[in-house]
Amino acid sequence: MTTTNKTPPGADPKQLERTGTVREIGSQAVWSLSSCKPGFGVDQLRDDNLETYWQSDGSQPHLVNIQFRRKTTVKTLCIYADYKSDESYTPSKISVRVGNNFHNLQEIRE
Repeated sequence: MTTTNKTPPGADPKQLERTGTVREIGSQAVWSLSSCKPGFGVDQLRDDNLETYWQSDGSQPHLVNIQFRRKTTVKTLCIYADYKSDESYTPSKISVRVGNNFHNLQEIRE
């Protein structure tokens, strides 16, 4: 997502999109996963349904790769994780990395 100004932590991204504060740009990217169980892939990760989710089916690290076709500035990244629903699959650490290609990624947030 991109923002036109700073958004408060915990703000509802859908509400911010409706008010024009942010714009969802994930549809402009190509998404891939390190692995997934059948029926728990990119479509479920991005479907805006809190009852569906991505579930990895491989060894760690579990990766979500988001590649834009052209250079794109991303100011805000929203991730929904629900520890109460399934603590065994909720990540304890999330690393955000950026770069011009897969081989020059640098971590900007953990």
